[in-house]
Amino acid sequence: MNTVEFAIKMELDGEKYYREQAEHNKDNPLNAVFLLLADDEKDHAALLKNELEKISYELADNQTLANTDNVFKDRGVFKNEFEKIPNQLDAYRMALQMEKDSIELYQKFFKEASDEQTKQLFGYLVKQEENHFKIFDNLITLVERPEQWVEAAEFGIREKY
Repeated sequence: MNTVEFAIKMELDGEKYYREQAEHNKDNPLNAVFLLLADDEKDHAALLKNELEKISYELADNQTLANTDNVFKDRGVFKNEFEKIPNQLDAYRMALQMEKDSIELYQKFFKEASDEQTKQLFGYLVKQEENHFKIFDNLITLVERPEQWVEAAEFGIREKY
C-alpha cells in the first residue's frame, strides 16, 4: 500500500467516524457539524483517488470552518442541550487526535512527495485537516469552559471567547 492508498483509507475511516457521530447527535446542532466534516473527508478521499488514478482534479477552497460558525449562531438554548450530551467530550478529543494525526501524516507525505502535483495535494490536505482541528479544539473549549472558567466582573482581563 502506497502513501496515497493509505491516505484514501484514512479519509474513508474519518468519514465513517464522523457519520457515526452525526447519528449520535441527530437531535442537536452538532449533527450538521459532523455531517460537514464527513462530507469533507469524503471529498478528500475523492481527491486522493483522482491522484492515484492520475485523473485531473482541482483543489478548491473549503468553507467548512465558516459553515460551522453558522451552525452555532443564534442558538440560545444550545448551551443547555449541549451540557446534557453524555460522553461528547471524549468524542471531540478522539476526533481532535485523529485530526492531529492526519496533519502530521500529511506533513510527512508532503515532504516525501516526489512530484509537484502530489506535493500540492498533500499541502492542501494539511490545511483542510488543520481547519478540522480548529473546529474540534473550539468544541472542546466550548464544553470545558463552563466547568473551568470562573469569572467576576471586577477581576482582571480575560480572554475573549
